[in-house]
Amino acid sequence: MSERGVTLLSACISNGSFSCPQHWACPPAEMCDQTFLAITFGPCDCCSDTKPLMNIYLKNEPVNYCSLCVERMACQGLQPNETLATLKMESETLKTKLEEERAKLHDVELHQVAERVEALGQFVMKTRRTLKGHGNKVLCMDWCKDKRRIVSSSQDGKVIVWDAFTTNKEHAVTMPCTWVMACAYAPSGCAVACGGLDNKCSVYPLSLDKNENLAAKKKSVAMHTNYLSACSFTNSDMQILTSSGDGTCALWDVESGQLLQSFHGHSADVLCLDLAPSETGNTFVSGGCDKKANVWDMRSGQCIQSFETHESDINSVRYYPSGDAFASGSDDATCRLYDLRADREVAIYSKESIIFGASSVDFSLSGRLLFGGYNDYTINVWDVLKGTRVSILFGHENRVSTLRVSPDGTAFCSGSWDHTLRIWA
Repeated sequence: MSERGVTLLSACISNGSFSCPQHWACPPAEMCDQTFLAITFGPCDCCSDTKPLMNIYLKNEPVNYCSLCVERMACQGLQPNETLATLKMESETLKTKLEEERAKLHDVELHQVAERVEALGQFVMKTRRTLKGHGNKVLCMDWCKDKRRIVSSSQDGKVIVWDAFTTNKEHAVTMPCTWVMACAYAPSGCAVACGGLDNKCSVYPLSLDKNENLAAKKKSVAMHTNYLSACSFTNSDMQILTSSGDGTCALWDVESGQLLQSFHGHSADVLCLDLAPSETGNTFVSGGCDKKANVWDMRSGQCIQSFETHESDINSVRYYPSGDAFASGSDDATCRLYDLRADREVAIYSKESIIFGASSVDFSLSGRLLFGGYNDYTINVWDVLKGTRVSILFGHENRVSTLRVSPDGTAFCSGSWDHTLRIWA
């Protein structure tokens, strides 16, 4: 869980273990369903004692060890003069040296280079459509490649496919669990994927018959040991990438449900992921409760770059349109830009007046604008090059939980805890 103090703990049982759907902290007196405690309790796979367990992976195989067995395993192979404390100290020293080497290449700031760039003119965007139909918090949404249809998921357990032009609902699926935190449209537009507290990623094929029972055609593709936080199809309908509260990401074959590759490197819940935009892209970026943004090679399963400059959970990551950089949004009330070629953070988008976390980010098609959805019900629009805020959009009546720019760049859609989605242009 997050390092922030969680003062209210409510448990939600899924598949015999407690699953954590979100990590928002609540005031002590506020009785709500926003904070969950993630615990697995049962027999340890090593010592067989019934204790609180940690979900870890050994050679890509999931195992449940108690904390004592994990520590024993970590101590195996230590030299006589080595302890876990000295190894941690050595690790921190190496991290510091890496940061010093990165700093030597840090010769100029992005906003200094952008001083010669012409400032943006007057910026006017307003709500053009409001999509109403969910009975609880909207948690995720995605655009279809046809630039018209949208899929959204909610805490009410429903997944809805919308026509964004007419605001009509084209399909609706009721999931077997609440808190459907992830949904994605297939590249062909012929299927949607979703999941949440059921720990699974399910794929539903879509048809022209709007009265068809989609639940009967459901295919369970992915299975994690904790809640599903995000999912995304690759460049075809045949593979899907998932991230989970179990601290891992995974690549799955949709047809067989086989695990193709697993990605281990986060030390806490993985909350978000995004695929590189290039047609042959073999990398993706993930962010999580360990404050890290990791870039992964999908072929090898290895983490090839890691960035740790945020001060709290990373809720959203999104690649720059060229694929050479990515942005992140965090509970530390900042959005940040990381250049993959420079291997460092190049910009921070923040103001002293912004004290609430950023829950979702996305770039305009040109890459000049960065849209950020915040927990104070607003959407801030940033000039990526100059680092300045160019607009604030008001309209939602609760925190903005998800935000995506349409494939043609002419509009963007935001989803909120106020149960609605809004199309802005």
